[in-house]
Amino acid sequence: MSRVLIIGAGGVAGVVVKKCAMLPEYFSEIHLASRTVSKCEKLQEEAGKDRVVGVYQVDADQATEVAALIRKVEPALVINVALPYQDLPIMDACLETGVHYLDTANYEPKEEAKFEYSWQWAYHERFKEKGIMALLGAGFDPGVTNVFTAYAAKHYFDEIHYLDIVDCNGGDHGQAFATNFNPEINIREITQRGKFWENGEWHETDPISVREDLDYPNVGVRASYLLFHEELESLVKHFPTLKRARFWMTFGEQYLTHLRVLENVGMTSIEPVEFQGQKIVPLEFLKAVLPNPGSLAEGYTGMTCIGTYVTGLKDGKEKTIFIYNNCDHAVCNAEVGAQAVSYTTGVPAMIGASMMLQGHWMKAGVWNMEQFDPDEFMERLNQYGLPWQVVECDTPFKQ
Repeated sequence: MSRVLIIGAGGVAGVVVKKCAMLPEYFSEIHLASRTVSKCEKLQEEAGKDRVVGVYQVDADQATEVAALIRKVEPALVINVALPYQDLPIMDACLETGVHYLDTANYEPKEEAKFEYSWQWAYHERFKEKGIMALLGAGFDPGVTNVFTAYAAKHYFDEIHYLDIVDCNGGDHGQAFATNFNPEINIREITQRGKFWENGEWHETDPISVREDLDYPNVGVRASYLLFHEELESLVKHFPTLKRARFWMTFGEQYLTHLRVLENVGMTSIEPVEFQGQKIVPLEFLKAVLPNPGSLAEGYTGMTCIGTYVTGLKDGKEKTIFIYNNCDHAVCNAEVGAQAVSYTTGVPAMIGASMMLQGHWMKAGVWNMEQFDPDEFMERLNQYGLPWQVVECDTPFKQ
């Protein structure tokens, strides 16, 4: 059986639904649920009612509601593309009903801008005892970048020492200020302190304070800033030979100027404030007035470039490789009506789900992407819209 229940109906979910709908050999039935059922109905129309056979309203904050829906649908797998706050309730529901689970971003508590895997890793023994699997972070970063690292370690090195994950959006959506995925999650991620791994411990930096100007294939030179990203936590755990691991993301000066102003006036805060007799969270209000990331696809030009620089030893000699993907916004829009940031997250989720359903990646417990053999996943990236390249090069980092 390859019936799946997809929870979430945003930009990434739209890609997952449509890509799954194109592959009945992997996904025999698709069911879709969200807090807003009208969004599910719109996706059902776009993907086809013969492929998305059921749509439902669910509050994914409530494990009991999710469990009741799982019992109704009886899927083989739940694909969670809702909000990171909802990972644990959905995992609880899967545990209660004995159904496999996949997500694209790790859990973070709503009241604190902090994400780490400890909450989800704590489910490992319970999932193992139940005989079900959870695959964490099956997007691009995290996700594909983890698989790139595993592929490099398997095929290019005897030992890996330095890892730099780079994420460049070289596209132009024409908006004065907009985020390419959920504004609330995006801004929480960017405004927290940076963090990287070096010599066996974590080091922190001020937000957006460490910069490298990197030359991205098919994009050009872009200012890239050190952030903390969740895949670093799992990669340094599963590749203990790493001496340093970092994550970099590009931002234009206009974006950073807007962000600084919003931060300075308190609009990025997650602390509730009193307004006209009720409590509101400034960041949630900001999310409501910013463009919906799903609306940016039309007219979006340019490419993304996301990849991993890996340095290590092969036959006693040090070398560096760069594994990367370029993704064109306009091409993604033509295929599934999405911009490339949603596409690069949604396609790997579909591939990860197919790997689980076919048994290529299937093991009871809670796992990260790099813990499985990377080869078949890498082949499917090429097959389903995210072709990758490997080049041997010098490290571009000055620090």
